[in-house]
Amino acid sequence: MSIRNFKVLYVSGEVSPFVRVSALADFMASFPQALEEEGFEARIMMPKYGTINDRKFRLHDVLRLSDIEVPFKDKTDLLNVKVTALPSSKIQTYFLYNEKYFKRNGLFTDIHNGSDLKGIAEKVVFFNVGVLETLERLGWKPDIIHMQDWYACLLPLLLKTVYASHDFFKDIKTVLTIHNVYRQGILPFKVFQKMLPEEVCSALHRNNDEVNMLYTGVENVDLLTTTSKRYAEEISNSSMASFGLDRLLGEQQAKFHGILNGIDTRQWNPSTDKLIKKRFSIENMDGKLENKKILLEEAGLSYLEGVPVVGVITNFDEYQGAELLHQSLEELAALDIQLIICGSGDKKYEEVFRNFAAEHCEKVSFHNEFSDSFLHLAIAGLDILLMPGMIESCGMIQMFAMSYGTIPVAYAGGGIVETIDDLAEKTGSGFIFYDYTRESFISKLSEALEHYKDNDRWQQIVTAAMTRDFAWKNSAEEYDHLYRELLGK
Repeated sequence: MSIRNFKVLYVSGEVSPFVRVSALADFMASFPQALEEEGFEARIMMPKYGTINDRKFRLHDVLRLSDIEVPFKDKTDLLNVKVTALPSSKIQTYFLYNEKYFKRNGLFTDIHNGSDLKGIAEKVVFFNVGVLETLERLGWKPDIIHMQDWYACLLPLLLKTVYASHDFFKDIKTVLTIHNVYRQGILPFKVFQKMLPEEVCSALHRNNDEVNMLYTGVENVDLLTTTSKRYAEEISNSSMASFGLDRLLGEQQAKFHGILNGIDTRQWNPSTDKLIKKRFSIENMDGKLENKKILLEEAGLSYLEGVPVVGVITNFDEYQGAELLHQSLEELAALDIQLIICGSGDKKYEEVFRNFAAEHCEKVSFHNEFSDSFLHLAIAGLDILLMPGMIESCGMIQMFAMSYGTIPVAYAGGGIVETIDDLAEKTGSGFIFYDYTRESFISKLSEALEHYKDNDRWQQIVTAAMTRDFAWKNSAEEYDHLYRELLGK
């Protein structure tokens, strides 16, 4: 029996339901709670973006966490903190806020959309230094700081340099999880030079005038993880798969672990889900059809008996499949399906998909902004989920989908092959294509559509999907072991 005495701070640029851009937000919505159940006290820190609705999420100010000084090289900025509990748990979530940095400057993920890199770099430095200053003011000392992706990768270096002499930060261990290795946080060095002392700047990993945030984090962290064993192998052994980090990751093998994602089966359960219109289960699937009809209504499409509803829910960038989807649009339009495209990201792709939906309004619907309720309804109401991403460390949406009897058609990247049983033989829970081409993608979808026509056969696939166990338990136990080993306990 675990003893509830170790403290872990999770630091992330996105957490669902407050901000959701990628699967990282879904990970953060459930993973800290899974670790609490293993005996750790978890808390979360993230930016208070201007897009986050205080009233909706019941954020409130904390008087003793107001006007926190955030020191830089030649000036000091002020930080204020709001707090709420992560929905469905009691985990305290702290939102770090300064109007200059977060009100209008967008999200950290905007770096991939051609946004102001200087502004993002300033925001990153402010957030990372602010996390440590907030911890000290709060007086809550974690045993471990667990960072997600590149946004928080200054923290291990700051702890080794500027904050090394502070008694409060002594013996804190650091963990970094890589969710997407191609997102490395390449930012202008001159911003770091302007804001941070030389002992930090000289240790940053940079190429000429650019800092690589992810590389810097990997170099300085105590423990490194990613979200599937297959993805860990891929990015440790291939320069192409790792976007140049393979040598560094190969050197870190002793401390690099691939641990599969899980999902919160209390939140993502069709028999108890309060966000869908009608609950259902393997024993009674009538509710899935009702959710399909309501989804179509909300998407502005008519219900057509016998016609499968196919959906895409993704971040629009080349590596997450936006280009492959773009190339496949006309062939998708020619199939006997109704198509719902959900996501946001690169404005070029948003415009393409919006225009395509307008041109095919009788069978295609596009949504670049949608609520948690719509996300749950889509997962419940779709027949087939398309996952055209070229790179997928693990993802979670295919697990959500299978739990609701929505069958994935996905590319064989990273954790996909660890979470979907490919229907290559007589049994399986989904369809995997292995050649990253438009032809292979459409061929695999067409194969799924042929199975859909056979109701008995399709129900066998749905049953296989819905009986998969994606609970966090096993993965949380792996993290429990790694955390305690790192702490020498």
